[in-house]
Formats: sequence, structure tokens, C-alpha cells
Amino acid sequence: MRNDTKKLTLTSIFIAMNVVLSQMIYIPVGPIKAFPMQHFINVLCAVFVGPWYGLAQAFISSALRNFFGTGSLFAFPGSMIGVLLASLLYRKFKRIEVASIGEWIGTGLIGSVCTIPLMWMMQIDMKGFMPIFYAFLLSSLIGSIIAYILLVLLNKRNLLTKRNG
Repeated sequence: MRNDTKKLTLTSIFIAMNVVLSQMIYIPVGPIKAFPMQHFINVLCAVFVGPWYGLAQAFISSALRNFFGTGSLFAFPGSMIGVLLASLLYRKFKRIEVASIGEWIGTGLIGSVCTIPLMWMMQIDMKGFMPIFYAFLLSSLIGSIIAYILLVLLNKRNLLTKRNG
């Protein structure tokens, strides 16, 4: 199977997993819903499909969750920045822990700050930013740790012999 076909197939599977798992596991905080499984999937995308397919996964997953009424607009900046940073760092260093940390920094720190313009446009009181900030940090930390553990286990069993990025 061609590499692009493989990446497209994996991306589709990650989107489906993300949408289904996000129905089951989320943390409601004010106007947002934090989805640890988004961050789990983002780290997997960083390792298996790279930044551009990862960005597509984050965008489509966020759009589908919004369409189904299970997500919020806050999903876009967090998930897309997180997967992009995780993927670019993984591509450069080829280390699982760097991808996990990239997801946490990209979503938890940078992505949460990028929600400020959304809060302003949605006329949400800025006092609500700190709970959103902490929710992004916690959610991305949980998802990144779960992905890290899974990827380390797969790597120990030599199931990550060919990593794309």
C-alpha cells in the first residue's frame, strides 16, 4: 500500500476513534469541553502520520464534534496547534516523549492562550480564562501521558519499527 494511502487510512481511523471516544470521555469546564482523547489521538498522529495529516485529523474531528453538538469552538485552536507542534517536534527528534511534550505545550499552553480571541468574540467574561487554561493543561497532560504509555509499549514490542513523520 502506498505511503499516502496508508496515512490517509490511519488519519480516517484516528478521526473515527476521536469522535467516538470523545463522546465517552470529556471534562466540562464552563463554555468548553476538554477532551483528553483528542490529545491522545494527536500524539498518535504525530508519530504515525505527521503534521499535515495530523492537522487534517484535528480539524475534521473538531468540526464533527461541533456538528454533532458534543464539542465547542475552543476545540479548533487547542487541537490543531497541539498536533502541529507535537508532529513537528517528533519529525525533528524522532522521540515519543518529545511528541507528548509538544502536544502538552501546543495545546495546554499555546492553544489555551489562543482561545482568548474566541472568548472575546463570544463575549465570555475573561475571568473564565483561568479555568479554561487549567482544563486545557489537564486534558492535554492526561491524553499525552496515555499516548506516551501506549507508544512506549508498542515500541518495546517492536511494533513501531517504521515511524512516519
